[in-house]
Order: sequence, then structure tokens, then C-alpha cells
Amino acid sequence: MRETKNIEFKEDVSNSFLKTVSAFANYETGKILFGVDDHGKETGIHNPVQTCLDIENKINDSIDPPPEYSLQINKKTSVVTLTVFEGLHKPYLYKAKAYRRNDSATVEVNRLELTRLILEGKNLSFEELPAENQELCFKVLADKLAANLNIGTLDRNTLKSLELYSDKDGYNRAAELLSDTNSFCGIDMVRFGENISIILDRETFADESVLKQYDDAVGIYRKYYQYEEIKGSLRTTVSLIPEEAFRETVANAIVHRTWDLNASIQISMYADRVEVVSPGGLPNGIREEDYLSGGLSVLRNRIIGNLFLRLRMIERFGTGIRRINDTYRNSRIKPVFKVTENAVTVSLPVLEQNCNLKDDESKILNILQNKEMSSSAIALQTGFGKNKVLAIVKRLAEKGYVVSLGKGRGTRYMVR
Repeated sequence: MRETKNIEFKEDVSNSFLKTVSAFANYETGKILFGVDDHGKETGIHNPVQTCLDIENKINDSIDPPPEYSLQINKKTSVVTLTVFEGLHKPYLYKAKAYRRNDSATVEVNRLELTRLILEGKNLSFEELPAENQELCFKVLADKLAANLNIGTLDRNTLKSLELYSDKDGYNRAAELLSDTNSFCGIDMVRFGENISIILDRETFADESVLKQYDDAVGIYRKYYQYEEIKGSLRTTVSLIPEEAFRETVANAIVHRTWDLNASIQISMYADRVEVVSPGGLPNGIREEDYLSGGLSVLRNRIIGNLFLRLRMIERFGTGIRRINDTYRNSRIKPVFKVTENAVTVSLPVLEQNCNLKDDESKILNILQNKEMSSSAIALQTGFGKNKVLAIVKRLAEKGYVVSLGKGRGTRYMVR
């Protein structure tokens, strides 16, 4: 047993546990085990019943507002388990400060995170706040609504129905993001050569409607990843990367990113892939496995998301990853999704028939068809040294061809 993001050990009761109570109540339900040392050894608590009363008094006297929690005593080990539930009335403060868990440590939140907690406690999001600029124009939005929904006039009532305007507060931040000009960061697109030191092209789309940013990004994609092919009298468009996958990825980056962060969506273009990095990790309430399974979606920006849905720029919520993967259903090489605390990265590879692999990479891919193998087994069949095998499978994993299963000596590899 070891400490994790959701489990903390305490040998006895001191005020330091109250910071972790704040963290669990603010972000995610967790447990504090009293009578367990730092190494996970159960040492027990003398007089656990009195200890529970002490814990209860400390929480009620020190955490504002008081969170929801429960206490249990293990009669065999005399270990007291405090379960703190994530609350609705955020932020939960200890000595006027809010805390969060950083791996197995508890740290104070910064000003931006505190602002987010305050909004969450009021059941508000950043996009619902009043816009700083109330002199907004919506030509881009009006054109989109006319073309896709046959809405001829964008008047005040339409803006209200789209939740972009209210009589009380005027325009909100979502309206500001959709207006023809604004002061937000946008999309930064860079096309690299043989390495990241060689920049062949760079375009930044900012201070404009997120709808135009989306269209501009698709235009650059078409410039470098599509071409026309003439066969006889037929002219067809060939996509090196599925356009549907690119559109879905960029739309989801706009809809789900954190707009209170002064950072751009980064789109890096390479000969063999496109990587899209969306600022901000996953929204509260969605786990990485839920996101990767494509079966659940929690909207960080509900107003913008609903508009993108009505304009058919995205499909049903929660189907994005499945739709992206489906465009690669006939290719051995697959998209790669990476989630960190501060960003979500989607890597869209060039379709297999247009991607040249080295001979040694192809040899290992062919061996791995329909089976799982260790690096030693691969080395035995290929005649390559083990270090070479590990280097090759690492490259193949980065390109999206293979995945690793397990850790350490038991690691095995298989085709995606």
C-alpha cells in the first residue's frame, strides 16, 4: 500500500491533514488513513473513538464551508479512515487558502485555480462571465447561421436563444470568443521540416472569431495534406490525413480548452503526422479512461459546444474520439491520444499507404501482426540486438503503429 493522489497516510492527528481535506473537497473524493506510516505500515491509533471526535472537531472548526465526510474505525488494526467527498460549494478553504493534490503531495492552488473553484462553486463557467468588451460584431457568426440553419437575421433575440446575451449582463465571454474581433489567444500552426529546428511555414490565428480560426486551420491543413489526382476524366481529392479527423480534433480543441489560460492551441505539422495540443487538461468530472474510451463527454464550454453542435461542426458530444478512430479503421497506423494535467494532445498520422517505413520498422511490424511479443522474442526472430529492437518499437509507438502492454521485464508489444 502506498500514498496516491486520492490516498494519504498519517501516523497521528495533526493540523497538516486539514490541507488535504481542503484538496479532496475541492477536486476529487479521497481518503486519509490515520494510524499508517509513510511506508504504508499499519501502526494503529490509540483510542480511535476519541481520535474520530478530534478529527471531526478540527474539520468543523477549520474548513470553510464544512465539507461532507465520513469516518470509519478498523477494529482489528485501529486504523481510522477519513473519507472526504468532493463538494458542490467550492472553494473549501483552510486558513483562507484552497489546496489541491499534486500526485501524493498537497499544495496550495494558484490564483487562476482559485478563480475556477469560485466559479465552479457558483455553478458558472468562464464563458458565462460578462464580456469585458460590450461593443461586439458578429458577421462571421451571422454567415454561419445563415448557411447552416437558414437564420437570416442575427438579432438580439437570436443571441439570447444562443445564450450569448442577457438583459442583465449583456454579452458574455462566449459571445466575445465568437465575435469578429476579440483579445483571446487562438491557434498557432507550425510546419516543420526534417526536425523542429527547421520551420517551413507558420500561421497564427488570434483576435478573431473562433469560427474563423477553425476555418483558417482547415485551410492550412488542405494546403499541406490534400492534393488532387487526375485519373482519366476524373479529378479526385486525396487526403494524406483524413479531413474528418482533423476537423473533429480542432473543433474539440476549441470547445474543450480552457479559455482563461493565456495560451494558444498548438498545431504542429510534420511529414508523417499532425499534432494538436489543446491547453488545459480534462474537465473536472471526466477521467482519462473515460475520455480515451470515447463514451463520455463533460463540456467545459457548454455554450460554444452547443453552437458548434448546431452548426454541425461537431457531432454528438462524447463521440469525437470514436469518430477520429473510425477514419483510420482501414489503416494499421492509428491516432495517438495523450492526456496530462495541463494539456490534451492528439496525434493524427499520415495514412499508412502514404507513409514510408524503414525496412527494419516494417520487419518488426510484420512479425507483430496478430500477436503480442516481448522485445527478446522480437530480437530472436529478427536477428536484431535487443537495444535496436527497443529503439525501433519506441519509434513505432511514437508514430502510432504499436502499443506496449505491461511494464518492466514483462513488457510486451502489439500492433495498434
